[in-house]
Amino acid sequence: MTTSALEKARSVKVSVVVPCRNEIGHILHFLQDAFRQEAEGMDLEILIADGMSDDGTRQVLHAYEREREEMHPAFRVIDNFETIASTGLNAAIRAAQGEIIVRMDVHTDYAPDYIRNCVETLMETNADNVGGPAQTRSGDGYWAQAIAVGFHSPFASGGAKFRNTGFEGHVDTVPYGCWRKSTLEKLGLFDEKLVRGQDDELNLRILASGGKIWQTPKIISWYRPRTSLPSLFRQYFQYGFWKAVVIRKHRKPASWRNMVPGLSLFTALTLLFGIGIAGLFGLAHMRDILFRFGITLICLYASGSIFTSLLAVRKCGWKLFPLLPVVFAAYHLSYGLGSLLGFSCDPRTWVRPSSVQKALTEITR
Repeated sequence: MTTSALEKARSVKVSVVVPCRNEIGHILHFLQDAFRQEAEGMDLEILIADGMSDDGTRQVLHAYEREREEMHPAFRVIDNFETIASTGLNAAIRAAQGEIIVRMDVHTDYAPDYIRNCVETLMETNADNVGGPAQTRSGDGYWAQAIAVGFHSPFASGGAKFRNTGFEGHVDTVPYGCWRKSTLEKLGLFDEKLVRGQDDELNLRILASGGKIWQTPKIISWYRPRTSLPSLFRQYFQYGFWKAVVIRKHRKPASWRNMVPGLSLFTALTLLFGIGIAGLFGLAHMRDILFRFGITLICLYASGSIFTSLLAVRKCGWKLFPLLPVVFAAYHLSYGLGSLLGFSCDPRTWVRPSSVQKALTEITR
């Protein structure tokens, strides 16, 4: 980076925007991370959009807000009455005074130079969005470790570049992000009809407009994956659902890897239906062909899962081997189920949701 560009990065006004709701277990740790950022010479403000938390998070935030008065960096709490991340991000962005916006998340740990490297990379590359790879820190416990290992496996992620901790270059998405405020305003900010997937959808619009997204390992953060199978299943069910909604909106996926779990599950369900129909009408030959084809697909998937697990345990240890095939199946099945549901209905069109639609909203948010 040139000396002039470095000096400009250090003198620019930067706004950090953070959506949060009911994060009493994580908010103090996040605030400590945020306020130990290397911000010398940088005009920095931190805005947290709270989704009307009712677990004590708001009290912690407002106490910090009072303590930070007249101190650097500036700190403000924004009310997010709609409670979802996209509306909170937009409220914070509109209130931001900085020309550069850095997004952070409460469930993530950050290197002390995270913000500085975001800003310097944005100026150096002249990209529309920059970020670092999704590194992880697993929680305590057997399942937590296996879920974290699965997170980085190409078998679970489809080879997404943002999960490659050493990759630097053009990508289709990055965790969180850093943009010029003018870029976000030109794009129309985040889509407030999306409960999840708003980051990927914004990046899809950046690429569609001819923009550039850049990843560098210099931008360091550590995401904390889920620590149990039920929480992982719920999370990736929601991801699959809202990813399908985004694909329906744009009529194309950001990457074809997003389609694989849903298409695979649809194929399996179609085979089961075909076997049932063939058996019902006495078409024994057709039933046997479909059954053998289904068994072949199951064997191929199981072989891929076991082979990938063997590769993974060479680094993480053999104790996780029995869990990894189950973890991979949870990633794929939950995402696939969510995708099929997302392709079958579009919550963005619901004006007055029915009781069934309201229930669906609760399990997908």
